[in-house]
Amino acid sequence: MSAVQPFKWINQNLRIKSFLGTSRNAVLTQIWITMCVHLTLASLKFLNRLKWRLSEILRLLQLNFFERRTLNDLLQPERDSPNRETAQLQLALP
Repeated sequence: MSAVQPFKWINQNLRIKSFLGTSRNAVLTQIWITMCVHLTLASLKFLNRLKWRLSEILRLLQLNFFERRTLNDLLQPERDSPNRETAQLQLALP
């Protein structure tokens, strides 16, 4: 494997738009963190047998970052969710 192929894979798959630091350590740290996130998402996709792309899973996690829900709740389709109209309380007037 030549030196160009790993750089090409990093450039295409990890989607690092810019580096936050300029030192060698800062660049390598950012690449390692991005690779860890990529491998974690790939593992999550494999273990849950998801047909989603990694970018879709990442977007879902970004949108629900501050929600207090488990990963299983986020990744599973909605089951028997109540209709919003019937779930609302109605005021009974005399």
